[in-house]
Amino acid sequence: MENDVHMEEKRILRLVCSIAILAFSIIALYSKDSMALIMGIFVSGLIAYGYFIISKYFPDGDKYIFLLSSFLTLIGLIMLYRIKPYYAVRQLTWFTIGISLFILIVVLLPDMESISGLKYLYMGAAVGLLLLTQFIGIDRRGSKNWIDLGFTTFQPSEFSKIFIILYLALALKDFKKWKDLIVPAAVVGISLILLVLQKDLGTALIFFCISLAMVYVSTSKISYVLSALGLFIAGAFGSYFTFSHVRQRVQMWINPWSDPNNLGYQIVQSMFAIASGGFLGTGLYLGHPEYIPEVETDMIFSIICEELGLLGGFAIIIAYFLLIYRGFRSAIYSESNFSKLVSVGLSTMIGSQVFVIIGGTIKLIPLTGITLPLISYGGSSMVITFIGLGILQKVSEN
Repeated sequence: MENDVHMEEKRILRLVCSIAILAFSIIALYSKDSMALIMGIFVSGLIAYGYFIISKYFPDGDKYIFLLSSFLTLIGLIMLYRIKPYYAVRQLTWFTIGISLFILIVVLLPDMESISGLKYLYMGAAVGLLLLTQFIGIDRRGSKNWIDLGFTTFQPSEFSKIFIILYLALALKDFKKWKDLIVPAAVVGISLILLVLQKDLGTALIFFCISLAMVYVSTSKISYVLSALGLFIAGAFGSYFTFSHVRQRVQMWINPWSDPNNLGYQIVQSMFAIASGGFLGTGLYLGHPEYIPEVETDMIFSIICEELGLLGGFAIIIAYFLLIYRGFRSAIYSESNFSKLVSVGLSTMIGSQVFVIIGGTIKLIPLTGITLPLISYGGSSMVITFIGLGILQKVSEN
């Protein structure tokens, strides 16, 4: 049985590497850029090396977590190179750092209990990073959620996600009565308020989903979930009436055709791209990403659907579903409440982010301006996602 699983993992690895070589070869053929093929070979080698290290020295963990995340990152690199090679080269740098951190977590972290004694440090880091953004953050596309270090920029809220998950896991692992929720609820509430003040409502929604899932798993009480939902809905209405850009996004979600050349332009072009791709797509390098604003970040799923078709879009969604499933599977088999809650929080983080950005792209929900994990261009998101996946990999070893 173990040999069968190992053989299946190797088949998936070969498939991922073959997709990398084939896709970058197609891009090299159309663009007459030989560097594309070199990049395909490098990415294949990087993924194969990462899998080799993990499977050789830590064979007990769930290697599908690494394989699925590598496949999704590969798709992102292919589409980014197709959009603009500069984006792909930068993203490859962050991917290399992400894989390195993934492996370091697996290698250096003895077990999950070794990081379970730092509850107040996690709490301080989660809130402190958001406070830091409030004071020295810079504004991008209407949200004050970036910090400029001079040589690079990063989103503190991305790092805050990991810390809030670790804090909530420690705060909720020994839940006995409702009073145990007072301090965690206050920490989450403060975090949400800071995110709303920064107008980063997409991240606020993800924080809320993470908290809701972890509270429900630790307490099994639907009344707590319904109460939190009521408060969140009230906050959402408050944000709608307080912030003009929130009203604009909701109005463009309801009817983007009321202003198709200005405020509704992004979502209109996204729908055109998805529709023009049909079921099988126009073909790699045969779409028109130049017509879609922020296509490398917010709208990368649109160009995937245009060039790879709805079939390619469904494949991406299924890959995310399988990755999230492997995370929840780790939680189910974990004997530690702390590890269980961390796995639930990290899996919910990825799942809610996927839902929010794909939902916005296909006009299921209003656009929120966050990145598609592992696929969209963005260093902070890439690094934090791989840190989270490394922790999931460690939980799966137990």
